[in-house]
Amino acid sequence: MSNAPVILTLDCDMYCNNPRAPLHALCYFLDPAVSTDLAFVQFPQCFHGINENDIYASELKRVFMINSRGMDGLRGPNYVGTGCFFSRRSLHGTGSPASESSALQKAVEAAACSFELGTKWGSSIGFRYGSLVEDYHTGYRLHCEGWQSVFCDPARPAFLGEGPKNLNDVLSQCKRWCVGLYEVTFSRFNPLTFGTTKASFSMGLIYAHYACWGTWCVPITVYGLLPPLALLYQTPLFPKVSDPWFSLYAYLFTAAYGQDLVEFLADGATFRRWWSDQRMWMTRGVTSFLFGTIQFGLNHIGISAPGFNVTSKVTEAEQIERYERGVVDLGVKSPFFVALGTVAVVNLSSLVVGIARAATTEGFLDEQFAQLFLSGFVVANCWPIYEAMFLRSDGGRMPRSVTVISLTVAGLLLFMGYLVFHV
Repeated sequence: MSNAPVILTLDCDMYCNNPRAPLHALCYFLDPAVSTDLAFVQFPQCFHGINENDIYASELKRVFMINSRGMDGLRGPNYVGTGCFFSRRSLHGTGSPASESSALQKAVEAAACSFELGTKWGSSIGFRYGSLVEDYHTGYRLHCEGWQSVFCDPARPAFLGEGPKNLNDVLSQCKRWCVGLYEVTFSRFNPLTFGTTKASFSMGLIYAHYACWGTWCVPITVYGLLPPLALLYQTPLFPKVSDPWFSLYAYLFTAAYGQDLVEFLADGATFRRWWSDQRMWMTRGVTSFLFGTIQFGLNHIGISAPGFNVTSKVTEAEQIERYERGVVDLGVKSPFFVALGTVAVVNLSSLVVGIARAATTEGFLDEQFAQLFLSGFVVANCWPIYEAMFLRSDGGRMPRSVTVISLTVAGLLLFMGYLVFHV
């Protein structure tokens, strides 16, 4: 709407919390040492009103903070869609031409839906089309064109926004991201081929890490279902505790989670917020990533996939009150919750049977400890789901029909496990 050399992009539900934010950005744009090829200055996406333990991991601390700092040591952080100052040159190439028309006429043209028709906007200039995650796509393409970015994280958050207040909204949002990332992956701009050659090998791998988010549904779903089924039917998948190879599996688990915890604590987070974050990572694996992968696959072969974006029937005030108390909201009929309920029931069943066998069968714990531990770990993460299925009576409890379907599907999986491991 103007010819200003710097453009601020901001989500409609966000506001400026730090009046010096533009000055922070201008410090980089006016620095001759970096301004020549500086495309944008990205501020971390921060939220107000997040409850004490951030039960839905709305902060996305690894995406918006930890990883962005790491990328800042390369070509710069990725664009996250909001809280970002752009150099107009990076979007228009050579800047805006002098306007021969009146300012009002140009504003009317810019506000029209057809102003970019017949131009390169969306393909090689401006914000890039072709993906639901236009922020990821735009930042990625700019880095591939040789532009750089800067991560700016002042002590006082520059911008604040509103985060989702119920689990279904969080998972639906992540599913859309997953589909959009696949759209970039299965295009000629695949980060593993295009990104590693046009940006740099390291930046290509980083963008590929995000682009392949959805594929995490495979290992997470397998680890969520295979070990408990094998435990239930006494089929060992891992070395015995007495086997020296068991130490390798124990090390990989503790090292991975230990590193994740240390990085979170070093960034000022609490243990409870870290626990919520790793729980949500597994939750997304069997819901958002899984359904996003299925939806993209169906769309890719020409089959229209049904939408899963349902609306909660409870009042906003009830949701907010539960959220502030740290109570997980599963009060809508969503396929996401069928998947969660199924995994929760399968692991609880195997854990109960496994503990009983460990108490009565000699050598069982030595042989099945890894699978028993994994089932117990999943059950500990699924406690809010058990509450919503069996213990709660408020508007955020899991609908009875969803609970029944989850129990039915879990029963079918247990029967199929019997056929696989015993027939």
